[in-house]
Amino acid sequence: MSALITPEMVDLSMDAQSKDDAIAKMVQLLVFAGRVTDGELLLKDVLARETQMQTGIEGGIGIPHARSDAVSEPSLAFAKSPRGVDFGSADGLADLIFLIAVPSGSDADHMKIIAALARRLIHASFKDGLRQARTPQEVAVLITKEVLG
Repeated sequence: MSALITPEMVDLSMDAQSKDDAIAKMVQLLVFAGRVTDGELLLKDVLARETQMQTGIEGGIGIPHARSDAVSEPSLAFAKSPRGVDFGSADGLADLIFLIAVPSGSDADHMKIIAALARRLIHASFKDGLRQARTPQEVAVLITKEVLG
């Protein structure tokens, strides 16, 4: 299995006009990284998941996610949004956005990644590290170390 996240799956200055725009840009990161066979299908699957339940969590975090036939291996894209994006959290806009995409039928991988990420996101040091990271490489290393242990 490849790395869950690589530097090319990181955008440190996403300028998204909406949640759907942010998700579309993050799907493109995964397409360019060769993790997705059909960007339109993955986008449709993530947006369908978003209609079921908001994916914003407290602390400026958005975690859109989906299982999709378009995904070739479990992947995580990350973006920082200086403007912020509304993912439906009661405390406001998300500036840290994680897109989790796993192949259909990978329920265990899907839940493992979400749970591991959620456990790290309760720590201010992890969020601060992401907010202070200056390069995609720093972000990929931090997420790999913190989330995958």
